Amino acid sequence: MITKPLMDRRGVLALFGGTALAAVAFSGRALAAAPVAQAGDAVLTVEFDSALGSRLISRLSGQAVALTDFAPSETLTLKGGQVIDRFAFVERRQAPVADLHGRGVRHTVRGVSAEGLEKTVELTFYERYPGFALLKVDWRHTRGEPIVIERYRIGAHLLKSSGAGFWSWSGSTHPDRRDWVQPVKDGFEQANFMGMNGSDYGSGTPIADVWRPDAGIAVGHVERVPKLVSLPIIASSAGAAVALEEERAVTLKPGETLTALDGFITVHQRDYYATLDAYRRVMADRGLAAPKAPEGAYEPIWCAWGYDRDFNVAEVEGTYGKVKALGFKWAVLDDGWQTNEGDWALDPRKFRSEADMVAFVKTIRAAGLKPKLWLAPLAVDPGSDLLHDHTDMLLLDANGAVQNVTWWNAFYLCPAYQPTRDYTQKLVRKIIGEWGYEGLKLDGQHMNGVAPCYNPAHKHARPEESVEKLQDFWKLVYDTAREINPNAVVEFCPCGTSYAFHNLPYTNQVPASDPLSSWQVRLKGKSLKALMGRDAAYAGDHVELSDGGDDFASSVGIGAVISTKFTWPNEGRGKDANFRLTPQREAAWRKWAGLYADKMLPKGQYLGELYDIGFDKPEAHAIEKGGRLYYAFYAPAWDGQVELRGLGQGAYRLLDYYNGQALGTASAKSPRIPAKFEKFLLIEATPMKGARA
Repeated sequence: MITKPLMDRRGVLALFGGTALAAVAFSGRALAAAPVAQAGDAVLTVEFDSALGSRLISRLSGQAVALTDFAPSETLTLKGGQVIDRFAFVERRQAPVADLHGRGVRHTVRGVSAEGLEKTVELTFYERYPGFALLKVDWRHTRGEPIVIERYRIGAHLLKSSGAGFWSWSGSTHPDRRDWVQPVKDGFEQANFMGMNGSDYGSGTPIADVWRPDAGIAVGHVERVPKLVSLPIIASSAGAAVALEEERAVTLKPGETLTALDGFITVHQRDYYATLDAYRRVMADRGLAAPKAPEGAYEPIWCAWGYDRDFNVAEVEGTYGKVKALGFKWAVLDDGWQTNEGDWALDPRKFRSEADMVAFVKTIRAAGLKPKLWLAPLAVDPGSDLLHDHTDMLLLDANGAVQNVTWWNAFYLCPAYQPTRDYTQKLVRKIIGEWGYEGLKLDGQHMNGVAPCYNPAHKHARPEESVEKLQDFWKLVYDTAREINPNAVVEFCPCGTSYAFHNLPYTNQVPASDPLSSWQVRLKGKSLKALMGRDAAYAGDHVELSDGGDDFASSVGIGAVISTKFTWPNEGRGKDANFRLTPQREAAWRKWAGLYADKMLPKGQYLGELYDIGFDKPEAHAIEKGGRLYYAFYAPAWDGQVELRGLGQGAYRLLDYYNGQALGTASAKSPRIPAKFEKFLLIEATPMKGARA
């Protein structure tokens, strides 16, 4: 079991086992080999050499291109550090399949090492998922003494350098809240551990993707529950390498088999969007899919967090008129209504009784708004009655210590322990069913992932039950809220983390979750539209967190729900308070809310495959809605041409819909137009014949 990430350069090199792949990664030397077997479809071919090393051949451009060189792609590391990476080829076979992913072909290759380990690699290519191969690997011990295995690696490949550089997408979570999309240069390294990378930062989406301007490769797993794996990315002058590794200490006796997690390898053009989109659809086949968002999930959001924890009810209620007048639909009561995390009792300085809370909710509705309440499940504060009375609920590590939740100075509760589940379900029933809230804002970085739990009171079959059953906890919360109110909006906001894919089927609204920049607003939007669906209800989070505190363009242009935490008529609180709705801001907020309501782009189809967020300049995004195409371009300043990709037949009339300025026409044959702008350019392309209003 992995208990910590392998983050330094030496550790990441260890992930590659000191094998030929590491030599390729650091010296550029490749194994000289000839293929003895192959598996593939019209997009991707995997060739194997006589030692069952493999390379990836792409046909994305219409001709065969070797993206990688032959190298050991599936290996074992034994106790003591010996790496078994050569398996003499024995046989290859293939057979048609028809299963939950549709029709396809399964290719099997087999080889045997000098130590008597038989490796079998299955690659299944499906008609519905061209270039996306499901990977299954096992190693059977055939003879001799028992062997002790420490870890295995699958899907290890190095994308060769084209000289134009690389970009990457990583699904791991880090306390520094780094970008999910990063440029990759010589010396880049990231272990991408899917467990806890901090006391309260962990889990994520189990995919690592690297690409160059013409092609990319990615690896991940398709298990239905989270797994404690690493997906390292490491780069040298030779290229950028990816792999999937799991530490799994096991002793194999002759006749016994170690089977790796179900994985995948894929090739693609442009950026990572195609990988995440295919992964989403494959996982939907397996029963994990984001729900259809209700209408309310697309409505603009105002949150009282501008008033901070020390809000008073009168100032919050005094803002509703302005919220309504500007076109926002939700009023969210954030952190501070409660005495502490854990007890979730009403703060008597704000609500003397539950009747006061019910009256507060009615006031929101009377103002023509929808009420939503902030909540941070799975956190319990020192000094709370819950902690005093129910220490049995705590998630404990192997030493019997609590797991800290920072910022709130709280501890984790175990999501796999039934009393924790029962307590939380009762709380949700009160908030939605008794107090009358129509939505929940579930908040906190700790919600994304948890550590293995060793609390003896829980009688877990395995410590990893807490990790693997976290998604069941969120299912309980989601189902309970929706059972009471079928239109309830259940927002999942895991503060700055890279969303854990396995939690996404149990939320119908996701925000940028404390973005550090407008760039993060946009890249998170592209990622979550890929992972949840092209019309997912993704919100840009409080606009005050964007560049300049006013960048609605980064939300509206990519099809994100707009959100704000303005205060009025007075300033808010907090060390960074600068949220007062000045007359200048009011004019801008009103204009953006009007554009948002007019276009309602989140309900369109986000076309993430058209542009490369790393290499294309200026940065570009596209949405199709109602037969029209909407383009958003971003750059500090731009004076040159922009390309309108994805246009259909005939000519399109172009409009800069922010400035109300006609931009001429374009067509698929002539998709480039001159453009000069600062920060952003938003274009509506309307077919000149047969256009729908």
